[in-house]
Amino acid sequence: MNNVNGILLIVASMAAFSLEDMFIKHLSVTVSTGQIMLVLGVFCGFLFVLMSLATRKRIFDPFAWKLLPMLRAGAEGIAALTFVTALSLVELSTVAAVFQALPLVVTMGAALFLGEQVGWRRWSAIGVGFVGVLMIIRPGLEGFQPESLLVVATVVGIAARDLITRRLDARVASSVVALQAYVSVALVGAGAMLFLGQPVAPLQTAQIGPYLGAVGFGVLGYYGIVKAMRIGEASALTPFRYSRLVFSITAGMLMFGERPDAVTIFGATLIIGSGMYTFLRERRLAKEMAIAA
Repeated sequence: MNNVNGILLIVASMAAFSLEDMFIKHLSVTVSTGQIMLVLGVFCGFLFVLMSLATRKRIFDPFAWKLLPMLRAGAEGIAALTFVTALSLVELSTVAAVFQALPLVVTMGAALFLGEQVGWRRWSAIGVGFVGVLMIIRPGLEGFQPESLLVVATVVGIAARDLITRRLDARVASSVVALQAYVSVALVGAGAMLFLGQPVAPLQTAQIGPYLGAVGFGVLGYYGIVKAMRIGEASALTPFRYSRLVFSITAGMLMFGERPDAVTIFGATLIIGSGMYTFLRERRLAKEMAIAA
């Protein structure tokens, strides 16, 4: 295992995802969310078709098109719709801060739906993390944006996707799973345009760069994570996923003039702190179980 290179790849991937989010938010000023999803789904999906063919993976492997992979792709598509919509309406730094609650929701979902044992310490950490989320979105208080609840819906959708991923057949190639996800994103985007009456925005010269940036950095981010997990240990790499918040806040400040207030920063700190505690606790329990075995 090469943890140093793995950590560098994880950090680079988080930077790439933050740049993808930045380009999507920039596009959302002139392009509907459905059209953004449709374009990203088609082009990113095409790139993963090429990747699957280049690595000789079976795109139409029967194991890849059963109910579970389809449910995963559906969760991805719905989460993408709420996420892109949130990016168009809410500050990038706020979206990124709430999104850091994902590991906590995954832990909670694993306990509730997969039967994994979660003790009172980790439940307490989950509670503290949710307090951080409430501090950021501030329901019922001045400054509350109902649109910020879309980020919470995104976290739930992505958590469902990750929990389903744990049950996928190992024989299904990662590139095929990614292809299915982007096909779902494209279909949900087309559906949003059709059923919500979103207009088609003609391609403008100024939009070419942001489109290329969103597609390119999205694919690079995904590839970097896959590569990192193959060369490094998950226990060493996971904490560095939180670097995405730093990159997103920086991008929001430089590109959109955002200035996160102290309450938002403190709420994000609670989320990251509780997430780190949950991660460290899970790693310690795993070591204890390994010694006992």
